[in-house]
Amino acid sequence: MTQAAVKVDRLEKTLGSNKVLRGITFEAHSGEIFGLLGPNGAGKTTTLRVICTLLAPDSGSVEVLGYDTRVSPQEVRRRVGVVTAEIGIYPRLSARENIAYFAELTGVLNGEVKRRVDGVIDRLDMGSFAEQRAESLSSGQKQKVAIARAIVHDPPVLMFDEPTSNLDVLASREIREFMVESKDRGKSVIFSTHVLHDAERLCDRLTIIHQGRVVASGATAEVRGAFKDLEDSFLSLVEAAG
Repeated sequence: MTQAAVKVDRLEKTLGSNKVLRGITFEAHSGEIFGLLGPNGAGKTTTLRVICTLLAPDSGSVEVLGYDTRVSPQEVRRRVGVVTAEIGIYPRLSARENIAYFAELTGVLNGEVKRRVDGVIDRLDMGSFAEQRAESLSSGQKQKVAIARAIVHDPPVLMFDEPTSNLDVLASREIREFMVESKDRGKSVIFSTHVLHDAERLCDRLTIIHQGRVVASGATAEVRGAFKDLEDSFLSLVEAAG
């Protein structure tokens, strides 16, 4: 067993009066796509926000490549890139300016920023719209800016939270291909999605959570078990958990 890139141990989190996470435990490894699945309200996004240090755990712990999110949040942020459905890029900045700004925020040295930005623009084939203001871009182009922003500091851990929910078929396929490419480059890819067909095709291992608790965890084929597909297994597990 390889050492975990992300280790979540007995994680608990309450938001307002709602106890969102109730002792979540799982590991995601380098060189794999790890699925974090669950119905709406299960706690998936909250878990990802704790991993990337936007939220602090109430109890339990999260480590990213050995760095505790509470003890060394800046070190964690340098090692994590996040892509969400809420793209959140600055509309009045160009695609290039959005990427460069985030490179600076994540600690890329001034002398390295242009080279890093040029590199991701080339890698994601963004040259035709790199100088356009973000407000004029298509949804697929905006999502590419969001990916470029997430990877410009070359993080070893990438997290995708419902990344295709607002995209058309072609843009969604590009996202999936990028995730596989990242896995093949040795990244740890955490994929949270409602599209169980995508999860079944892409994920090496997965954890299903429901009402803040883990209801299944393991290799994708093991979690599917004797069911026809992952969706049937998912529904059975969630219904049994109440």
